[in-house]
Amino acid sequence: MLPRLILIMLFLLPTMAVADCECAPDEVLPDNLFPRVRLETSMGDVVVELNRMRAPATCNNFLKYVLDGHYDGTVMHRVIPGFVVQGGGYGPDFSERPVRAPVINESGNGLANNAYTIAMARFSDPHSATSQFYFNMAANDQLNPNPRNWGYTVFGDVVEGREVLDAIATVETGFSEALAAADVPVEAVVVKRVRVE
Repeated sequence: MLPRLILIMLFLLPTMAVADCECAPDEVLPDNLFPRVRLETSMGDVVVELNRMRAPATCNNFLKYVLDGHYDGTVMHRVIPGFVVQGGGYGPDFSERPVRAPVINESGNGLANNAYTIAMARFSDPHSATSQFYFNMAANDQLNPNPRNWGYTVFGDVVEGREVLDAIATVETGFSEALAAADVPVEAVVVKRVRVE
């Protein structure tokens, strides 16, 4: 009887974790399955095409932040060559932007953390992604889901501006006391404006 009870509990664990997630955002721009979003940065423009067929909750979450102007005036606060360029959470003074409830993890959607894809950053809790995103600068297979671990949700591809990301990935970085983190650009890479095309 005990092994059967343990098996049932193990089966329920993923469901229980998902149920704890508060955010299944309402649809945003429901008639556009593959919306394009332009990020105007201090180093040039990057355009991503979102895949809401594979990551509907994540795309709705991201689009809501875009339409709210959340990303305007933020910085790319984490840059690691050959790995990621990350942003979406902080202003130029590293003040944290307010966020909504986290979005459900959709990492098992068949999209991989390949070079020049956009994905959601999160904490160790698989359902903790809010506004921060990152661009994969290489094939980061370790960020994909596997039978033992949740992955990081990929929700689109870079369709313009790969050379801009390549340039951002080479900026000088260092330790930031304000963030208590390494890999922070010494000279701010500012996301001036983000809009749906």
